[in-house]
Formats: sequence, C-alpha cells, structure tokens
Amino acid sequence: MRILIVNTSERTGGAAVASGRLMNALNNNGVKAKMLVRDKESDHITVVGLRHSLLQEWHFLWERWCIFCHLHFSRKHLFEVDIANTGTDITTLPEFKEADVIHLEWINQGMLSLNDIRKIIAKGKAVVWTMHDLWPATAICHYARMCSSFKTECHRCRLLPGGGSNNDLSKRVWRRKAAVYRNSNIHFVACSRWLEQQAKQSRLLQGMHVTSIPNPIDTNIYHPLDKQKARLSARLPVDGRRIILFVSQRVTDERKGMAYFIEAIERLVAVYPAMKERLIVAVLGGHAEDIASKLALPVYPLGYVNDEKKIVSVYNSADVFVLPSLEDNLPNTIMEAMACGVPCVGFDVGGIPEMIDHEANGYVARSKDSEDLMKGIHWVLGDKTDYALLCRKAVQKVNSAYSQHSVALKYIEVYNQAMAFKRYHI
Repeated sequence: MRILIVNTSERTGGAAVASGRLMNALNNNGVKAKMLVRDKESDHITVVGLRHSLLQEWHFLWERWCIFCHLHFSRKHLFEVDIANTGTDITTLPEFKEADVIHLEWINQGMLSLNDIRKIIAKGKAVVWTMHDLWPATAICHYARMCSSFKTECHRCRLLPGGGSNNDLSKRVWRRKAAVYRNSNIHFVACSRWLEQQAKQSRLLQGMHVTSIPNPIDTNIYHPLDKQKARLSARLPVDGRRIILFVSQRVTDERKGMAYFIEAIERLVAVYPAMKERLIVAVLGGHAEDIASKLALPVYPLGYVNDEKKIVSVYNSADVFVLPSLEDNLPNTIMEAMACGVPCVGFDVGGIPEMIDHEANGYVARSKDSEDLMKGIHWVLGDKTDYALLCRKAVQKVNSAYSQHSVALKYIEVYNQAMAFKRYHI
C-alpha cells in the first residue's frame, strides 16, 4: 500500500506537524508513505516539495488579494477565510501516479484549489481527507464559532463585511464545494470526536464517510526528562520556582485565549498572593515578548522555536501547561505537554475534554471562564493534589490513545475501506 499525504507545509503549523508524524507512524508500521508539500523545509527523502516557482507565490497572493477585496480591504479576517480558488494540479506528478491512496491534510493558502481537488477525485483513486478544522465542511471559514449555517447552506457569513448577504462569497464557494463533493469517494477523518460530530452535521458531507482518529505523537521524542536539566537546556530558572507554560504558534492569536490566560494569572496572584514569589510564566511562540508586560508574574518569552529538542526541554521545564483555546480541534501542544508528563489546564471546548481527563491528568475549566481557569491552575499546583500521580496519568493517557502504532492501525483500516469502496464502485 502506497500513501501520498498532501499538506501545504512540511513543518509550519499544527497540521504540518501532525502530517509528518502520521507519515513516520505509517512507515514504521509497514506502509509506504510520502508527503507532498508546497513548502519543503527539510532534506527528508520521504518529503517531496512542489517545484518552487513564481507561479506558486502568485497563487497565494492572488487568493489573499481576492479575499482582501471581498473584505473591503480590511485585514481583520484575512487569514480566517480560505476560498481555494488557486492551486497546483498534482495529478501529473509521479508520486501521485504511484500512490494507492491520496491523503489530503491541510491544503489551503494556494496548495490545492477546489478544481485541483475535483481533478484528484476524477482520477478514481481512493481519497482520504483529514480535517484539522471545519473548513472542508463549511464554505470559507475554518471554525464556525456560533454560526450554524454550514448545517444547511452557508450564506450571510459573519466574517464578511456587514454580515454578508444571501448570495455572498460564502454562498458561492459553498456551491462550488458541493459540486466537487457530488458523487465523490472521499473518506473524511476528523482529529477529534467533537469535530466528527460537527462535520456530520454539515449538509456538504451528508452521505459521506466521516470518522474520527486522533493525531499521533512520537513518544520516543516527547517523554519525561529530568526537570533541572531541562530547565538548564531551555535557559529557564532552576531556583525552585514553578513554571506555568503557554504555547502557541502565535501567542497573540485571539482564538488561543491569551486574554483569559492573562486574567487568570491576575486572579491567581490576587487570591493567593503567597504564590507570587513561587511562580513564573514561560511563553513559547511568536510575539511572546508582546504580552510579557501584561502578566502579573515574571515572564520568560521564548519566542518561536523550530528545534524539537529545545521544545521538548521547554515542556519538561514546566509544572503545568495552560491552553485556554476558545475553539480548537485536538491541540498538538496539549498532547506534547502530556507526553512529557506535564498536567494540562484548558477550556471545555472542541477536542480538549477528550484529551484532558478532568481532575485525573489535568483540569477542564468552563469555557471563557477565567475564574475557573485560575482554579484549575491552582488545583494542579496546590498542596492537596497528588502532583506525581497527575504527571504519570498524563503520560499514560498519551501512550494509550495517541501512540504511533495505535493511530497508524486506525488509518490503515480507513485506507483499506477507501480502496474497497473505490473497487466496489468501479
């Protein structure tokens, strides 16, 4: 069995990380898998990059320009919207021709257009599409928030100026997607049960195969280390103070809930003033320095880091990991922290409650409730909690649910189903 995994980037973003981990998991379990990406960032022979050209850059810029125009030249929702009007025809590539299954991952921002996806489907190969967000089941948005239009037909989109119209951009893209999906053989995979439930409510995916499989993680890389040595490696204090960790690709991303994190830390210091001398905050991700002055505890902004060894050291330096996402699928960051034996605190949204078992390996706070988020941080770090047990259970959860072997076997089953379905309908 030969699998071609298609993703926009090789390493940048959660979907890229998950795609690379899946490729490795499949190869380690007897399946020949390659990745095809627009942005190749390594010299790995199993990752194939599209030939770099000015046309690729034009595809990205043209799509952004079209969206920018529809937003009346506002940048407010510029990267919350994707319309897939440009991309590359991959069906002529040798990697495509030799593959038994074409596995789409996150293919936005000029990687594949809807017309390119139509061409892939027309070739008659088995197609699996992992949903890292809701975009395949909506018209133009990656997260629907409180909007339910995708359950019937997208229109009057909240992301468009004035709330859109009955025949706005979302309505037109919806119709194009519906035409592409019609009579297709796509098997959709959601990374969480939450996203699976959302996807199954989409009118676009009615009658389609939709299941859920979590992202894998390599526990040979992400595992507990000596905390003191980890802090020395990460250049964090080794003076006995406990570290609260926040991680995001861009920490100022509103969806990741930094505003609630700031408020929770402020409440924690106000309610438990004695803890102020015993706690610090580490922030890993782009623009970390922008929020340092807003937190009521000493902050160590670590910036954006690509070095996996340093990332593992940062996780192992922490005593608690906090991610108050307002909407999220199955955050890699929570999985990585838990694999390193770090209890996690997050909001009751998306796939997070599937990862954190409340008061067993972490704390699940009420959504958008900074008071409860503060309680969760205090509960993890408090004297009444068996902290060592929390850490052990975090590792156990990852080993049982997200190991490479278990995830690879689930995907192999989906691939076999997709190929059997294709043969049956030929």
